[in-house]
Amino acid sequence: PRHPLLRPPEPFDGADTLLLESTYGDRRHDDLTSASRFEEAISSTLKRGGTVLIPAFAVDRTEMILHELTDLARRGVLHEVPISVDSPMAPAALDVYRKALELRRPQLLPSITAHGLGALLPPRLHLARSAEESRRIDTANGPQIVISASGMATGGRILHHLSAALPDPRNTVLIVGYAAVGTRARDLTQGTTTLKIHGRYVPVRARVVDLPGLSAHADYPEILDWLGSAPAPKTTYLVHGEPAPAEILRERISERLRWTAVVPRPTEMVLLP
Repeated sequence: PRHPLLRPPEPFDGADTLLLESTYGDRRHDDLTSASRFEEAISSTLKRGGTVLIPAFAVDRTEMILHELTDLARRGVLHEVPISVDSPMAPAALDVYRKALELRRPQLLPSITAHGLGALLPPRLHLARSAEESRRIDTANGPQIVISASGMATGGRILHHLSAALPDPRNTVLIVGYAAVGTRARDLTQGTTTLKIHGRYVPVRARVVDLPGLSAHADYPEILDWLGSAPAPKTTYLVHGEPAPAEILRERISERLRWTAVVPRPTEMVLLP
C-alpha cells in the first residue's frame, strides 16, 4: 500500500515459488475515509478533554503515526497537546529513520526527505524511556495522545494504559492496523464491553475506532496490481492471513491471473522446485 514515508516497492519480476501475504485478501482499503476518521476521532477526543490511546508496534507503525500527527499539528488540529511515545524499542526505531533522513536515503519519499526530522517530530513529543515515565502518563491532567506497544495489545506497556483509559468515556482507543483473532485489539474492534488485563476485567466505556485502512498490509487490488506484470510462479502459497480472506484471494489470483495459488494447511510440508 501507499506508505507515507517510503517509496513504493519495486515491481515483482517473477519467482519460481512465491509466498504471499493474504491479510486483506478480501477487502479494499479506503484511504481517504480512514484519514478523515483518524482526524475526527482525535479532534473530538481532545475537545472533550480525553486521552487518545493508539496501540502501535514500535517499528514502522509508530513512525507512520507520528508523521500523520505531524501533519495534523501543521494544520492546527492538535492545539499543542502533549504526545507520548511509550515503548522501549521506539526510540531505537526512530533513530533508524533519523539516520536515513540525515543520509537522504533513496528509499524515503522526496517529500519526507525535504522536511527532514520535522517529518516525524510533532510538537510536544515525549519519548517515555523509564517505567516511572510510563506510569506518569496515566496520571496526567487534560487531553493527550499516547502511542504505545504492542500494536495488538497482547503485551507491553499499552496494557496499563488501556487499564487506565478504557473506563472513561471521554477517551478514545484507535486501532490503526490489523488485529488478529484472539488479541485484545480484535476484541475491542468487535465491541467487547469488558477486557481482561493482568487478571482482571476492565470495563470498556471509551470510544473504540477501528481504522484498518491505515494498515501497512496491502489490500487485494494492490496485491493483484503488484503481481500483474510478472510471469507466473510455479506455485503461489498464500500465508499470513485468516482462512476466509486467504481463500478469497486465492480465487481472485486464480481467476484473474490464471496462476496456481494454494492456501496451505497449518504445518503442511511442500517440496520446492
